[in-house]
Amino acid sequence: MSLIDTIRNTLVPIHREGYPFIAAFAGATTVLGLIWGPLFWIGLILTAWCVYFYRDPERVTPVDDNLVIAPADGVVSFVGPAVPPAELGMGEGEMTRISVFMNVFSCHINRAPVRGRISLIEHRPGRFLNAELDKASSENERNGLVIESPHGPVPVVQIAGLVARRIVCWAEAPGQITVGERFGLIRFGSRVDVYLPAGAVPRVAIGQTAVGGETVIAAFGSDLKQPIVRVS
Repeated sequence: MSLIDTIRNTLVPIHREGYPFIAAFAGATTVLGLIWGPLFWIGLILTAWCVYFYRDPERVTPVDDNLVIAPADGVVSFVGPAVPPAELGMGEGEMTRISVFMNVFSCHINRAPVRGRISLIEHRPGRFLNAELDKASSENERNGLVIESPHGPVPVVQIAGLVARRIVCWAEAPGQITVGERFGLIRFGSRVDVYLPAGAVPRVAIGQTAVGGETVIAAFGSDLKQPIVRVS
């Protein structure tokens, strides 16, 4: 393998959504450098961070209808019963919710946790509280999808955070989506909630790091039990 191939395989692709922001950061850096030299280096660091934020790595996704895959990179911040947002039409009954919190250094590309038909997409304006707070599910700006999976409807909700001010969703309803397929992103710190239908058993714990498009966060099977974890 040549040096060029090694570099190409090491570098992570940048999603096109980030191009305007990277260009803006780079332009501002140039202007700041003309005003005062030390500001150039600060701008350069911020530009590098912007490039890193919009990285879009390839992921190896398990293709199995009995598995639910992490919708985003981040830390699992909640696993337990919760009522889905009212606008998704899932009723007032509780479903098992798994939340993945993304900080400003996480890869913010969002991926489908299951395959199926997108029957509904609803956007709701709201506040910009810390996305780690439980009340962010009902009070923050959000965008929800309902995916009709082989095991039943799976609501997926993109939630804006304290810094995030823009939710992007490329999916359309009605439409088909495959597990691990990119469907959107949230800019600069946020959270994604996945609501599980009956029969799904969580396979992650609070505090665990999830890799979007790869980590199995839940599975269907009557003989499964939520795993016991150890923090070391």
